[in-house]
Amino acid sequence: MSEALLVLEDGTTVRGTAYGAPGETFGEMVFNTGMTGYQETLTDPSYAGQIVAMTAPHIGNTGVNDEDPESRRVWVSGYVMREPSRITSSWRATAGLDEYLKAQGVTAIAIPGTRALTMRIREQGAMRAVVSTIEPDPGKLLAKVLASPGMTGADFARVVTTPEAYTVCPPAGTRTKYKVTAVDLGIKAATPRNMAQRGIEVRVVPATATAAEILDGSPDGVFFSNGPGDPAAAGYAVDAMRGVLAANVPVFGICFGSQILSRALGLDTYKLRYGHRGVNQPVMNLATGRVYITSHNHGFAAALPGEAHGGADNSNTNSNSNTNSNSNTSTEWAHVPSRARRPFDTPFGEAEVSHVNLNDGVVEGIRLRERPVFAVQYHPEAAPGPHDATDLFDQFCGLMAGEGK
Repeated sequence: MSEALLVLEDGTTVRGTAYGAPGETFGEMVFNTGMTGYQETLTDPSYAGQIVAMTAPHIGNTGVNDEDPESRRVWVSGYVMREPSRITSSWRATAGLDEYLKAQGVTAIAIPGTRALTMRIREQGAMRAVVSTIEPDPGKLLAKVLASPGMTGADFARVVTTPEAYTVCPPAGTRTKYKVTAVDLGIKAATPRNMAQRGIEVRVVPATATAAEILDGSPDGVFFSNGPGDPAAAGYAVDAMRGVLAANVPVFGICFGSQILSRALGLDTYKLRYGHRGVNQPVMNLATGRVYITSHNHGFAAALPGEAHGGADNSNTNSNSNTNSNSNTSTEWAHVPSRARRPFDTPFGEAEVSHVNLNDGVVEGIRLRERPVFAVQYHPEAAPGPHDATDLFDQFCGLMAGEGK
């Protein structure tokens, strides 16, 4: 088996075994703490422009299949794992992971120290990196990394979005109750599927759709999806969101869509030190006190009202914390709930923070108090991940039925 190199922009160099497609690939080095769902991770458009390291020690044992992809292709720039499975063992499998990555042109590397790599990212933050099977000189690779673009200012939503609109209908025999326009900023297939199962006809439109195009046909509600990149670079989506808010229709956003709502309301967004990526993030609903274990994939977050850079940016770590739990200890997180409970003014009426991350106090949800508008920073579609938050789709249906705000 041939050798491969992983080089980070701080000069960290890790030698490993080449996996997947031969070549050289650049991206932001991040880690995912999920113990399952590697195919969903690979095909999640939110990972565009990133090299993803899996903290689970064994990857590929169930191969890949035709049912689990979350989009039309693999979007990760590169892939890092500790021990790739030598066999594929699942009745659902149609191919092995190595074969799949080669077919998709994704360069990967197997290294002995994914835990050490994860700790490095936690300490130094997500950084640019390269995986190469063709260049043996770390110095030359480092120079290329330092010349590569970063994630701040990156506009990936328009890259991963659908080129044209399409519709996902409820299953045969299910009555259509509502019609929703979903703005594809990097949408996962499980999201319109979850809505369709609830009797929603979903018209998915490109990320660059204007408010007029989104509202064409008078939908009962509008959804803004997850997606990759820096929300500050997606001004077109912010403008569209403001136009939709002015129309006073029910709005639901997740992940990147939550950040777009935040910016439309006048909040800043900022880059987290190493982000939230995995299926084990504890999030509290401030109205009920209920804690959800949630699926995450984001590197940016909304700043609390009046703060230019966010009070909790997961920049401080606790040396005694469990690295694989994605536990980020901030000196300020304990004070976030009291500050977050205070409503704040926006051009569209009073808003409030609805959810916070219990690891680091990062804002995880925003809602308008007098309009049927809400968004969360996590993924309720559970693909992969826990099913704690699937009731958010029911809450969206409730808003479209006129039940509360």
